[in-house]
Amino acid sequence: MEVMKNNTNKQQTGLEVQQTPPPPSQSPLRKIIMVASIAAGVQFGWALQLSLLTPYVQLLGIPHTWAAFIWLCGPISGMIVQPLVGYYSDRCTSRFGRRRPFIAAGTTLVAAAVFLIGFAADIGVASGDHPDKTPKPRAIAVFVVGFWILDVANNMLQGPCRAFLADLSGDNNQKTRTANAFYSFFMAVGNVLGYAAGSYTHLYKIFPFTATKACDIYCANLKSCFFISIFLLLTLTTITLITVSETVISSPEPEMTGGLNGIDKEGERAKPVPFFGEIFGALKDLPRPMWMLLLVTCLNWIAWFPFLLFDTDWMGREVYGGKVGEGTAYGHGVRAGALGLMLNSVVLGVVSLGVEHLSRGLGGVKRLWGVVNILLAVCLAMTVVITKQAQSTRHAAMARNGGIVPSQPDAGVKIGALTLFAVLGIPLAITYSIPFAMASIFSSTAGAGQGLSLGVLNLAIVVPQMVVSVLSGPWDALFGGGNLPAFVVGAIAAAASAVFAFTMLPSPPPDAPSLKIPAGAFH
Repeated sequence: MEVMKNNTNKQQTGLEVQQTPPPPSQSPLRKIIMVASIAAGVQFGWALQLSLLTPYVQLLGIPHTWAAFIWLCGPISGMIVQPLVGYYSDRCTSRFGRRRPFIAAGTTLVAAAVFLIGFAADIGVASGDHPDKTPKPRAIAVFVVGFWILDVANNMLQGPCRAFLADLSGDNNQKTRTANAFYSFFMAVGNVLGYAAGSYTHLYKIFPFTATKACDIYCANLKSCFFISIFLLLTLTTITLITVSETVISSPEPEMTGGLNGIDKEGERAKPVPFFGEIFGALKDLPRPMWMLLLVTCLNWIAWFPFLLFDTDWMGREVYGGKVGEGTAYGHGVRAGALGLMLNSVVLGVVSLGVEHLSRGLGGVKRLWGVVNILLAVCLAMTVVITKQAQSTRHAAMARNGGIVPSQPDAGVKIGALTLFAVLGIPLAITYSIPFAMASIFSSTAGAGQGLSLGVLNLAIVVPQMVVSVLSGPWDALFGGGNLPAFVVGAIAAAASAVFAFTMLPSPPPDAPSLKIPAGAFH
């Protein structure tokens, strides 16, 4: 009877219970694609944040000092939440699996956060805010809480999804790279859907109840976009969690005090240590490949963040010659920048599907990463050329028109700027896939947990984000304002990232499945 009971439990959960973590095995590609598709739902929401939330913040009357506090949420939650979630997902003994409970919890929190953000104005007015006056303090409080929950939830989702892909890929390095390339592809799909939804100004008509006394047409469109976003995410996540199973473990993976290899100096299994002891131990004794990967990733994101933060502002200020709140040139530039982001996402998606072929053609993933970092450096340097050309043609047009600033730049300048956005989709596809695949491969050969390893990699992303966010403004002001000084620093960082990728980053092990490689093999 006991045997029959155990078999019944297995059939009900669709999971096989193991006393120890099973050896890595490969899963069908369709399962990997299904897990990767969750990225489309996550990125849909991120695209809405980038394109719609800034005007919504102004609608609520959030002070500038509060705005800085709000946007710090992303890197702070990424620094704490992703390693923490990764650590505990490596050791989760839930009957539903290791990664799936965290993915489900993250999706639930995203839904709650989106509700708070979308209905912040309504909740504020219902609580005592005046609908026609700003700031709206109660609405601001609801928005801030929702925004922080949203960033925490997104970090809860992304880490376990990447780790789940590594689990499904097993010891097959090629499949690991393919899995992360599909994740990058679905991020591009989410971007395109998010930007398209955000640009359609009559979406609220599908959900007429979204327009209220406290929420104008713009606010109603934001609500409608979020409804679609959460429906997409819930649908993709639910289908994935139902159809893609995990192998349950009844005891967690061995914890360690000796870094990412899980073995102490005498070759014995180390005693369990708390999370913060684990994370500091992991950082202290990282094998050389991971340190090099962190270095290249850090420099890579120092290059990316100035442009990602100020790309549409660059179009409005430098390319179109506009000023915030003065005339129409700045607004036209921002909208052109949004078109550039759409083109960027399309190229990102197409290139993501060809990452494996590109790496083979260039002789390996580290060479591919080095080459596209050179391309990134050239593109960031080209922002200076495009800006100077825009200024030159603008001054010539003003001379012809009696000093009137044109609302549109020269056609050649506009085409050049949009081409730049599109070309940047090539290195962005590599940035979204190769570093995560290499972290999974290096951690697998070292016997480390995928969740914690990807959480450690995330530190090399969020720390540069915080540094750039804090220093780019004063740095640009030091040179008279504008975005070019930060872009030039980004170009230098991209070039340095390319040099280190070529010279110091070790190549991953061969693609053929083999026995685990000792942790010190890459030193």
